[in-house]
Amino acid sequence: MAQTREVAGPAITKSPARTWGYTGLAAVAPMTWGTTYLVTTEYLPPGVPLGAGVIRALPAGLLLLLISRTLPRGDWWWRSAVLGALNIGALFALLFVAAYRLPGGVAGTLSAVQPLLVAGIAFVLLGVRPTRWQLGWGVAGVVGVGLIVLRGQISFDPIGILAGLGGAASMAVGVVLTKRWGRPPGVGTLAFTSWQLTAGGLLLAPVALAVEGLPPAPDAAALGGYAWLAVVATALAHSLWFQGVGRLPVTAVSFLTLLSPAVAAALGWLVLDESLTPLQGVGFVLALLSIAAAQLTPDAARSLIRGNPGAPR
Repeated sequence: MAQTREVAGPAITKSPARTWGYTGLAAVAPMTWGTTYLVTTEYLPPGVPLGAGVIRALPAGLLLLLISRTLPRGDWWWRSAVLGALNIGALFALLFVAAYRLPGGVAGTLSAVQPLLVAGIAFVLLGVRPTRWQLGWGVAGVVGVGLIVLRGQISFDPIGILAGLGGAASMAVGVVLTKRWGRPPGVGTLAFTSWQLTAGGLLLAPVALAVEGLPPAPDAAALGGYAWLAVVATALAHSLWFQGVGRLPVTAVSFLTLLSPAVAAALGWLVLDESLTPLQGVGFVLALLSIAAAQLTPDAARSLIRGNPGAPR
């Protein structure tokens, strides 16, 4: 008699209204991540990005752990460590290397390949075959982000490029494993998020201490910046993100990460008085169109164009 493998955690949402609701909530996460560049450059002390990552992840994880009052059990001790390393610790460290060795535009463009990586990894680990529609819009998303963030001379430092791709791959594997493993029965999103943030922060802390030493004492502006990153852009954002990963198709939700460089560029224009060229405007449109199209099947997109928004995704 064939056995059916039980998948922990919530099933993919079938209701169109709920699907779009979870999509909107999950989109809040990469939008808040897009504020990181502005907050870091304007409010945080320079030269300690790994320390900022620890301050961002560990207090947020401990806060959610205090609220949920739920510890991992059994296999979830090592699973939480793996997910925390992929989604938080290794990601922050690799992005740090990429940011220091590459222009920001190149690093941002490399991170935009994540939906394509998720599609490939999901095929291997979940058996979800990517469609030509998804792959095509994945390429379009990379082009759109490239138009937004690439400026001036392009550097091709091999270590920086490997680190940038490694950061995108780390989060891609983490997202797919999060989908594959789900959550233990009876464990809520806050507890599940707290395990990963705490594990990731603890794994990153010794690396930050060895590379950067202790961060300088923060002033009032830095305290406000750290509070924003820890509470809003990490505790809240990652809770919404992992909820979305559990409820939505993994390839579709991965496209939402394209919002992060788009928001970062928009804030640079609105707040930092950075220039915005017509070519960047084209990039914005292409990136947002890629995000929206990836949430639909080709049939659903055609139905929406014909004026039948109730068509299934």
